[in-house]
Amino acid sequence: MKAILFDLDGTLLDTRDLILVSMQYAYCTVLGEESLPSDDKLLSMVGIPLKEQMERLSPKKSEELFETYLEYNARVQDSMLTDFAGTKEALDALLEKGFRLAVVTSKRHGSAAYGLKHTGLLDYFELLLGSDDTPEHKPKPGPLLAAAKLMGLAPHECAYLGDSPYDMLAARSAGMQAIGALWGMFSQKDLLDAGAEVLISDVSELVGLNTL
Repeated sequence: MKAILFDLDGTLLDTRDLILVSMQYAYCTVLGEESLPSDDKLLSMVGIPLKEQMERLSPKKSEELFETYLEYNARVQDSMLTDFAGTKEALDALLEKGFRLAVVTSKRHGSAAYGLKHTGLLDYFELLLGSDDTPEHKPKPGPLLAAAKLMGLAPHECAYLGDSPYDMLAARSAGMQAIGALWGMFSQKDLLDAGAEVLISDVSELVGLNTL
């Protein structure tokens, strides 16, 4: 294994509350508070591009939902964006071991880069691919395969760490080792059902993982 590719939201960045309040605000503003879905329902789509999430909520008003979400998210993100405890230390250790690191996310490139820079993580990664960088999106393997190609690696030389079923499905389809992050937004069952080969409960466990 030569490289570890990372999901962003729920894996590197603790954005659960930020995503949830932005979803709730957009939904209530555009569609009304009366039919607001449960928190679990709103978060169940995290891991696919935001535009697709909004289309699932309301095909007719997806663009308005999308723009409202982005406006509110940008307004409050600086006070809510944070990385998970121990992330920097784990990334330092992985680089010291010689692993190459990249981020492959369903978030748009600019938003992802902002979050990584804001939390001091951006310089750890040689490559960042967002949803606007590839025509195909998770759970399809396209973004992961594109990252491997840009890094000059074969898929089997890469592992993908993520917290959502979409991450696991994409990794397995791409022929990469699928590592499930249990500190994110989805359950152990969700990850195993989607094909996770390894589960870790803390990012520090990645450093000593004997399957890498």
